Amino acid sequence: MRTNPADLAVRVRGLRKEYGDLTAVAGIDLDIARGETFALLGPNGAGKSTTVEILEGYRHRTAGEVSVLGADPAHARLDWKARLGIVLQSTGESGQYSVREQLAHFARFYPNPRDVEDVIAAVGLEKQAKTRIGKLSGGQQRRVDVALAIVGRPELLFLDEPTTGFDPEARREFWKLIEQLKAEGTTILLTTHYLDEAARLGDRGGVIVGGRLVAVGHIDELGGAEARVPVVRWRDESGAPREERTQRPAELVVDLARRFGGEPRELEVIRPSLEDVYLGLVHAAGSKASAAELVEEGELA
Repeated sequence: MRTNPADLAVRVRGLRKEYGDLTAVAGIDLDIARGETFALLGPNGAGKSTTVEILEGYRHRTAGEVSVLGADPAHARLDWKARLGIVLQSTGESGQYSVREQLAHFARFYPNPRDVEDVIAAVGLEKQAKTRIGKLSGGQQRRVDVALAIVGRPELLFLDEPTTGFDPEARREFWKLIEQLKAEGTTILLTTHYLDEAARLGDRGGVIVGGRLVAVGHIDELGGAEARVPVVRWRDESGAPREERTQRPAELVVDLARRFGGEPRELEVIRPSLEDVYLGLVHAAGSKASAAELVEEGELA
């Protein structure tokens, strides 16, 4: 990972957020390169939203150093905020304006906005352009959120559970849009519970549990080589389930066939997916609810 500050969109050192005796974020270090898509993963209450809100400038930190696009979010000015695009977990847009009216209104806030009609087409809302936002379905309102976040050509785009409410086809269309933004050089910080989405869009990722980053790396290398060792499963002569992790699954399968005089029952070779690695990391770190869970559920202000 590059460490030259000029190459970084986000640089975090020793980030902490505390509420009295409760610790929501417990000393995170993180670098995100310009033009990179970084997937921040973790169970509910792990501290993801608290961390992202600090980076966005919406929540003050207790300790640590934070630089986002070269500025401290706690003291950044309005011109800095104009360089960000933010998609929150839930929509908060007024329902009395049409999609086109709302986008045109927001576009006037930025020095070099995207063409409103191009943005409407990019999020697949051409047929709903004249429809009041309050009349749209939940998934369509989510697309409006995305449209509002990208109309200003942000340098850094925060996507917090962006495809919640999307059907499978809409999710894939959204992925194409994000890949287009990536190709244009937009830096993206993605939080998602859809691990296939993280695998598809992420360049690198991190897993946060209990307010701590327990793994950071290329999305295909999270957890290290040991976490991705294949598993061979079968049932023995008594019908009991057996499994063995091995770097040479083909050799083990051949050996089992010799021992059993043929293929053993329910033989399968499993190569761990990102979901398998993620669940293993969460389990190993201990997925206990922390103060972050209270914060994200609204029990702490």
